[in-house]
Amino acid sequence: MLRTPITLVTGPLGSGKTTLLRHILATRRAKIAIVMNEFGEIAIDTKVIEGKNVRIAELGGGCVCCSLLGEFEAAVNEIITRVEPEIIIVETTGLAEPEALVFNIQEALPQCRLDGVVSVIDADMLVRFPELGHTTRLQIEGADILLLNKIDLIEPQQIEPLEAKLREINPTAAIVRTERCRIDPEWLFGIGRERKVMPPEHKHQPEFESFTFTSDKSFSRDCFEHFADGLPNSVYRAKGFVRFEDSSQLFNFVAGRWDLEPFEAASTELVFIGKEIAAQKSAILRALDECAQQAGE
Repeated sequence: MLRTPITLVTGPLGSGKTTLLRHILATRRAKIAIVMNEFGEIAIDTKVIEGKNVRIAELGGGCVCCSLLGEFEAAVNEIITRVEPEIIIVETTGLAEPEALVFNIQEALPQCRLDGVVSVIDADMLVRFPELGHTTRLQIEGADILLLNKIDLIEPQQIEPLEAKLREINPTAAIVRTERCRIDPEWLFGIGRERKVMPPEHKHQPEFESFTFTSDKSFSRDCFEHFADGLPNSVYRAKGFVRFEDSSQLFNFVAGRWDLEPFEAASTELVFIGKEIAAQKSAILRALDECAQQAGE
């Protein structure tokens, strides 16, 4: 049984987290469970199911919004049993600091895997109130992907200094500029239980690039793990299926963190997403070919 991927969405009040959740629900075709402390604006006028640890509101299309009644771990277990979502998104406001939830997911929820931490940052507020509070700094530090949102409300020349400020606090996260949190969901998520490899569209983020790799050969696992450890910083996300000599695995990589888990796949199929990665493409493909050759030796 594949582990259920959990994505944490964090960020200061008013930065656009609810807007991002609405956008994901509108554009991502998957069974999504959104977990919040309170229903907020997402689940107004919907049918509500009272559970033991969680209150569940149906959103249509198999998606649900869940508010916590009990402990986080118990609520997640109940959601998985009742709803069987393909993706769980946790909106962290009022629940805990992101790193505490990351620890909980990794230590107390073996049937789940942390897919990524997305932090929404309000560019306009960052210009007007440049002093960062303790919580905001933690939300920036803990992110794999930083959405620099509301860039339409500031001057173009103000964007790069803001990115430099974010980069000082978190040098490894992908920084994606957005208006009203419009981002291709393929950026935000690895491969979950829906089992598809999809390259992103670059409609909203033209400065990013992607390419795919497919092969019918088997790969050396040691070589591939070394390859994953050495992916350049310009690669923000990579995902897909890898066929090794003894098994096939699901591969998910985000901002330097990666994992493999058993998965039935007939061939190797990978997508790489990042900023100006066309220059790295030939080196990445060469390294993958080397892993296929090592498997044959």
